[in-house]
Amino acid sequence: MTSADLERLARTAYEAHRGSSPTPLPPWEDSSAQEQQAWRAAVSAVTGQGESTLADAGPAPGLVVQAGDQTRTFHTEFTAGRQGTLVVNDEHASSQHALFQFAHGLWYVEDLGSTNGTWLNGRRIFQAQRLKRGDKIKIGRTVVTVLST
Repeated sequence: MTSADLERLARTAYEAHRGSSPTPLPPWEDSSAQEQQAWRAAVSAVTGQGESTLADAGPAPGLVVQAGDQTRTFHTEFTAGRQGTLVVNDEHASSQHALFQFAHGLWYVEDLGSTNGTWLNGRRIFQAQRLKRGDKIKIGRTVVTVLST
């Protein structure tokens, strides 16, 4: 498979994903180089072509969040909740309330079946949602603010 074929397949796969996503995603041309590399690696892995893997997209950039008076930086996936890696001291938060994970070159947040739900910028989420700087994630009555991705 040529690099042009790999590029075309990655773009096609991304645009199909973009078309089925419930939240707006940028067109291929406006997506980050890191995200494009992740899509090329995924297509390469699925087609069995080349030696590229998702790990080739590079290490996860730090996700810096503020919850109450604590500011934390994470480089790998983590949970937030009363017993999470990011401890949320809130009686309205579940023990393991939300999962923050890095995939396809981006950080995402996903509710873990919590009783009161996870909210992103005032809207309850029902599947993993992409995070960006300035996002506000409500876990119980606690607001976690994304300072940088």
